[in-house]
Amino acid sequence: MSTGSTGSTFPKWQLAILIGAPVALGIGYLYWKKSTQPEGSDDKLKKKKLGELKDKTISLDEDERSRSQDVPAKKKTPTPLEEAQKFKNNGNAYFRDGKYEQAIEEYNRAIEKCPDANATDLSTFYQNRAAAFEHLQKWSEVIQDCSKALACNPKYLKALKRRAKAYEHQQDLAKSFEDTTAACILEGFQNNSTLMMADRVLKELGLQHAKEALKQQRPDIRPSKFFMKTFFASFMEDPIKKMVVASTDPKGFVKAKLLLDQGECDEIVAACTDEIESSEAEAEYKVEAMLLRATMYLLTAHFDEATADLDTIISMELADKKLRANALIKRASLAMQVQPNTPEVCFVYFTQAEEVDPHNSDIYHHRGQVYILAERFEEAIKDFQKASSLYPNSGIIEIHKCYAIYRQAMQNKDEYALREVIEGFRNAIERFPDCVECYSLMAQVLSDQQEFQEADNFFDKASKIEPENAQILVHKALLQLQWTAEVNPAMRLIEKAIQIDDKCGYAYETLGAIQVQRGELQDAIRLFDSAIKLAKTEMELVHLFSLKDAAIAQMNVTQNMGLDIRTIAEQQSKAIW
Repeated sequence: MSTGSTGSTFPKWQLAILIGAPVALGIGYLYWKKSTQPEGSDDKLKKKKLGELKDKTISLDEDERSRSQDVPAKKKTPTPLEEAQKFKNNGNAYFRDGKYEQAIEEYNRAIEKCPDANATDLSTFYQNRAAAFEHLQKWSEVIQDCSKALACNPKYLKALKRRAKAYEHQQDLAKSFEDTTAACILEGFQNNSTLMMADRVLKELGLQHAKEALKQQRPDIRPSKFFMKTFFASFMEDPIKKMVVASTDPKGFVKAKLLLDQGECDEIVAACTDEIESSEAEAEYKVEAMLLRATMYLLTAHFDEATADLDTIISMELADKKLRANALIKRASLAMQVQPNTPEVCFVYFTQAEEVDPHNSDIYHHRGQVYILAERFEEAIKDFQKASSLYPNSGIIEIHKCYAIYRQAMQNKDEYALREVIEGFRNAIERFPDCVECYSLMAQVLSDQQEFQEADNFFDKASKIEPENAQILVHKALLQLQWTAEVNPAMRLIEKAIQIDDKCGYAYETLGAIQVQRGELQDAIRLFDSAIKLAKTEMELVHLFSLKDAAIAQMNVTQNMGLDIRTIAEQQSKAIW
């Protein structure tokens, strides 16, 4: 749960695609409301409802010619188009009175009378009939009529939005999002109501795909040696990490511990299971084996198995308090991963851990990081101070405390506190010159302050200390984009990160987002697939599938509409940035 390892100088939405801004800022917008009135059937209604009807997909389209002539010219024999317009106007009158079946009959007559050559008028008649079907919640008919309207007028916004809504009601979320994407492109990503609809549908689609992926047999996700190293380094008082074992014939837990020390994870679970299932006379480390096995289950996304082992240890009241406290901290971490929207569940386990081993610094350190995620900075600072008092020689705890103070100062717009905490960062680096997290978090803070050159220097220092840390290179690449806007050097850094650690999902995700901005959608989709294979939780999968689905929709729309993807990408970037 290391904030410095998983955070980013850029919020992810700044490199997200299509609906990046509303995904991050969605709560600041109002969802559009559905109107049940047709658009401007006469001048009086138009003046009264103009603001209310703007951008509403429930509206009808009127013929401008019929509205601009107070007294239409009398003709003995009206043209087919004039007859069609008359039927359409009759349909609109029925629509305004809520008589949708009668309105549909009039629109039918209008469609029958309208010459095929008058494609724009014909598209309007189909769109108005679709509006009547929408009120009757006949979604298949809505889709059919909107499709016919779009066949006549491929860039018909109202028909696109109405069909998107109908597809959403039928749970065909991919098609709904594709239509909403087309609408966003046609509007230059400037219409907030359309962007919010895209946001909503994309979240639903991402969740749908994530749940489908979790039901399938997924390959085991084996953590890299570096990931295992950093995970265990975040626990100062891990009883297993502190153990020293030696044997000429290692087996069971002893074998598992030796494998852990070597950074080899493939056989740890099997060795721990041998220990747990052995007879009481042979087993010396049953609880330790169960805790290590639970930890490996946690790191490889076998959450049900991890839960079972951790809960067993937690229930052992006579077990060593360090083992139980460590199990409770990891149970809290597990709760955050599988129930990210209910942090109170996580805090229950931390409270239990505090009761079991109140002088364990790991409890306060890890809970402090959760408080940062919840933006409860005052509580985070108190926990980091407590952790630091219990374990004063930890650079990671010290720098996380500084980071919490920094976030609070930024939140409060406290310039004095901000200057003080920047000095605190420098003092922490002086005290703990070998702590890579100190340099990495300092670099991110300096990036926030637009001190780009110094931030870059700190990332370089972090890389020298920990050259196998791929995420530092990803952060450095994002800094380069913010600083110089030069894409190619940033891409080379991320590609190098993947060479260092081919299990760094963050690198694939970030490179994929950059490729979207460059209009290289096929490659972006491939990169998102690589990140999806490494994702451990439903929350991660929802996010990554959303990025992939957005890229697919954008690719399909630009191909179908004959648009230049690079032009669209530039237009989109301006809207997001």
